[in-house]
Amino acid sequence: MTEKLVVIGAGMASGRMLEHLFDANPDAYDVTLFNAEPRGNYNRLMLSPVLSGDKTYDEIVTHGDDWYAANGVTCRFGERVLRIDRERKVVVGEKGEVAYDKLVFGTGSNPFIIPLPGHDLDGVIPYRDLEDTEAMMQLGDKPGAKAVVIGGGLLGLEAAAGMAARGVDVTVVHIMGHLMERQLDEAAGYLLRKSLTDKGITVLCQANSKEIVGKNGRVKALMLDDGTELPCDLLVMAVGIRPNIALAQDTGLATGKGIHVDDQMVTSDPSIFALGECVEHNGAIFGLVAPLYDQAKVLAKTLMGEPATFVNKEVSTKLKVTGCDLFSAGDFAEAANREDIVFRDPARGVYKRLVLEGNRIVGAVMYGDTGDGAWFYNHIKDGTDVAEMRDTLIFGPAFQGGATADPLAAVAALPDDAEICGCNGVCKGTIVQAIEGGAGDLAAVRATTKASNSCGTCTGLVEQVLAATLGDDFQMPTAQPICGCSDHTHEDVRRLIKSQELKSQPAVWQELGWKTVNGCHVCRPAVNFYLLADWPLDYMDDPQSRFVNERNHANIQKDGTYSVMPRMWGGMTDANELRAIADAADKYGAVVKVTGGQRIDLLGVKKEDLPAIWRDLNAAGMVSGHAYSKGLRTVKTCVGSEWCRFGTQDSTGLGIKLEKLLWGSWTPHKVKLGVSGCPRNCAEATCKDVGVVCVDSGYQISVAGAAGMEVKETEALVAVKTEDEVLEWVTAFIQLYRERAKYLDRPYRWVAKVGLDWVKDTLADAGTRADLVERFEISQSVYRTDPWAAEVAKSERYAPLANLMLEAAE
Repeated sequence: MTEKLVVIGAGMASGRMLEHLFDANPDAYDVTLFNAEPRGNYNRLMLSPVLSGDKTYDEIVTHGDDWYAANGVTCRFGERVLRIDRERKVVVGEKGEVAYDKLVFGTGSNPFIIPLPGHDLDGVIPYRDLEDTEAMMQLGDKPGAKAVVIGGGLLGLEAAAGMAARGVDVTVVHIMGHLMERQLDEAAGYLLRKSLTDKGITVLCQANSKEIVGKNGRVKALMLDDGTELPCDLLVMAVGIRPNIALAQDTGLATGKGIHVDDQMVTSDPSIFALGECVEHNGAIFGLVAPLYDQAKVLAKTLMGEPATFVNKEVSTKLKVTGCDLFSAGDFAEAANREDIVFRDPARGVYKRLVLEGNRIVGAVMYGDTGDGAWFYNHIKDGTDVAEMRDTLIFGPAFQGGATADPLAAVAALPDDAEICGCNGVCKGTIVQAIEGGAGDLAAVRATTKASNSCGTCTGLVEQVLAATLGDDFQMPTAQPICGCSDHTHEDVRRLIKSQELKSQPAVWQELGWKTVNGCHVCRPAVNFYLLADWPLDYMDDPQSRFVNERNHANIQKDGTYSVMPRMWGGMTDANELRAIADAADKYGAVVKVTGGQRIDLLGVKKEDLPAIWRDLNAAGMVSGHAYSKGLRTVKTCVGSEWCRFGTQDSTGLGIKLEKLLWGSWTPHKVKLGVSGCPRNCAEATCKDVGVVCVDSGYQISVAGAAGMEVKETEALVAVKTEDEVLEWVTAFIQLYRERAKYLDRPYRWVAKVGLDWVKDTLADAGTRADLVERFEISQSVYRTDPWAAEVAKSERYAPLANLMLEAAE
């Protein structure tokens, strides 16, 4: 006889439990499902994309009416359970009684509402369900609407980002010193705050709420304890959750912070079970999806009479605040016996911190680039001894075992229980089973396992599992469009600009069917570069299609000032240039910094002083170092044979010739060169985009190195005997890179795509090299100018007219 199973709560945990139960035996139970909300199971984690407009509610429904009907579930949606009669084994709902043999509590949690004066006013809401989401969405329809969010945790920030995306003026009030303090350290919290501020969201940390001010029964403002009043049309409280245990307490079940359960998810009544955010297991309560899904699997087996044990594992937190990627795992608090390995890339907004005790990782925090999170998390769980990889540990699995190590080795080494998709609680083993069962591409894996079907941050990792499992049978997904304005890839756009002789941005927008009138901030810089690289004599560079630093000819700093970096050919300078730099530093209050590229950087220059400081530096014969450009940055040299007893050739002289030949050239990304006078390699030529090592017999040219986010040794291109050959080969390589590479791909990425053998074969033909050099020289005849010399000349040209206009006005 089929037993009667009643489930209270149609949330994600109970929904996953029912999936496992029906997979094991669809006829084992006659299931009745109560839910206070007037709907079934949907992915609450995806309410934020619904709020921001990236998804619709229908897209986040996990179990629709058809699923419940197909599995014979009796749905009592929109109906609250009033009480439970344990003696009669009856659940009493608002619309009648239902008998049970076994009962499951999946009542979830309640949002915590701070009992501030005014907390019961209309317009004060939590962020918990679809109704809350819809209230925030409706606010976006009101011009000039303002909202305040109390709480700088994940949920509060998602609410803020979603409303801001709809045009609402949002202020986040957080009592702690930095955002998401439970998951992020202070540095990552700073980056997150900066990113949110850039989206137009006001963030107030160390701010204490005092009172909610109302008018005519509706919220009007939030008053802080320092007297600051924050006007708002809607106030969202997102300050935490509490297990929903009221019904369990009334039923007489053992409770504490949550409903007490044992390792099999059984409550103090052997016929009643519980899972999800409402339970307490060995003193722990739960808010992340991964342990909830583990509980679902255990409870399904318990209901089937199979042995199973729930273990509260160390969990990682892969977080997704709209537009910001974060990862946190383990314990990252400071302690005397701990040390940190930290990586920062401010320009890209990337921060990584590993916390070690001895030779074991105990904590990890990442912001901006979280792709290696699962790998670090696995080492935290396993207590891996990382002594042999400490030097490259922060760079992730791709750099263990050398730069040539198989990039799939790390994902292949992950155990089957390694979590890949945090949103849906999908582990590697589940994905591998799906692949072996016929899911041969990303779409099939998504459909079968739900991995990568929610926020999408694990997509790359899922593709790696596909590649590692299928081997040569795996086909990498096709290239993505250049941006949302077009269906064409970067490669398509480059090819069509050339083949159709498109020589202006309007021609590209029109002829290639752009979806927007004038492109966007993503595609315009790329198209601008492709046009000037292919048609230097016909196309005029559009400064407004460049990044802000390139438009200002200087790098903006975190305090809003700029850095000024004059060029020093091959790292050489003289007393006159140093005097000019010293005078400029004094005159404009700049901080002097020697860079890793053998130059001097003047930091802290105000934007309005940039023309003046460059007028002074130009007068001393100095030109821009292009430290802000997608172009040649530096040519690093050692002293070579002129001074060094080990030097085999004049590396400094050759470096100066290369820099004077290549400077001012726009390229897909920044380019750095190094010329070392002997194999001792003091100029670090073997980790540059192009490196030259001088030897007794001549010069060894290598390309495609990297020493930034990725560390990679260069690969040998050619050995030549003369300086002229070096100049020819390097120029030809740079021009080939300019003509063929995708915008924002560094040379090492481009070479990896086209293959070094192809590059060698192309450049081996003397005629081809000569043609490339000629085209480079044509481009340089147009674009090799010092931007600040041009700006100074322009200002001086118009200065007399400006003075006349000023005199006339007076």
